[in-house]
This record gives sequence, structure tokens and C-alpha cells, in this order.
Amino acid sequence: MTTFVLVPGSCHGAWCFEPLARRLRQHGHEAYPITLTGVGARKHLLNASVNLDTHVEDVVNLLEDEQITDAVLVGHSYAGMVITGAADRVPERVEGLVYIDAFVPGDGDSCWTLASAGTREWLLSDVGTNGYTTPPLPFFDPRATPHPLASLLQSIRLRGGLGRFRRKEYVYATLSEGESPFKATYEQVLDDPSWQVHALVSKHNVMRDAPDELLKILLATDV
Repeated sequence: MTTFVLVPGSCHGAWCFEPLARRLRQHGHEAYPITLTGVGARKHLLNASVNLDTHVEDVVNLLEDEQITDAVLVGHSYAGMVITGAADRVPERVEGLVYIDAFVPGDGDSCWTLASAGTREWLLSDVGTNGYTTPPLPFFDPRATPHPLASLLQSIRLRGGLGRFRRKEYVYATLSEGESPFKATYEQVLDDPSWQVHALVSKHNVMRDAPDELLKILLATDV
């Protein structure tokens, strides 16, 4: 049995992973889709102080509260930042990492520094009436909510490398509109033999557009 912690990208809540979580449970695994502070069902907690550290703590607190010691952290898009930070904080609770069309940061990186010019334009295109949020993109699910801007701008601070973890998987979506903001990350891990890399014929929302293929990849982490 594997324990999966499923972390959504910007503007999304646990709902985007719930169908996948149900299928993982049907295969006998534990699955915890999480909603990060200030987003989705927790949007009432949104304020200017919610940042990347807040979201890392969301995941760390779940691991500690549930006494999980064998987690496979699964992060979509922005959540690559989050699962990297959480794994670095409590490596003894993490067995593996799966990045779904996501950033894989090094120490000092942020979404802002890793993003393409087009993505940066979106991040600052409309900070809302409060001045500290980024709006959902037009093609996002109607349930998507504004995302705390500070979490996308804050640099991550890491104490160790990803080589500490048993297994690292990268899932790249090949059907990006224009050049994918994750292309550079994909090419970097593709050349690293310590990674298992998968290119799926899917748009960015892999959980929705290629659920069967993604399920197979996650189940293969149970080795």
C-alpha cells in the first residue's frame, strides 16, 4: 500500500484530484487530496500573508497529523514548488515525488524565476481589487478561485537535494497551447537517469485529460 498526497496547482482545490483519489483507493492505497490555504474551499483564509511557506506547511502538517511516513507527494503545476518544499522539510516522511507538468525548483527558485514570459505576464495581469491575488485563467474549471500572489513570487529555500528520495517521476503534457512553461524542466529531468520521465498526449490538466495514463504511472510508484 502506498500513501499518496495529491496537491493541486494554482487556483485549484482538492476537487481536481478527487476522481483520481477514488481510483487509487479502489486499488488499496491511501489518497489525500489537499486544498491549500486561501484557495478553493479554503478561500475564506486568503490574505496578503499567504505564501509558499504557508502551502508547504499545509502539506507538512497533513503528513505529521496523519502520521504518514511513506508518502508519495504528487504535485500539479505550481504544486511542484510545494511538494519540493514539503519533502525538504520532512524527508523522513516522504518515499517519492511525482511532478505533473510542474516546476521542479532548486534552492532560491520561485515560480516567477522559472516561468516563461507569457506566464509572468499572467501572474501580474490582474492582481484583483485586493492587490495580492492572481485570477484563474479563462480555460480553468469554473470552481477555480484567485490564487495568493505571494506564493508565486516567493523563493524556495531548500536544505538538501532530491537525491534523498527513493523515486522521482516527471509527467509532461505534450499538448500545451504555445510553448509549455515546463518544457525546460522536462528537458532537464529527461537527461537525468535518476528520474523516470513520461510524456503524455494531454493538455496541462492531465488529471482530467489523461486520467487512465496518469493512474498507471502512479500505481507504478508502488514498488
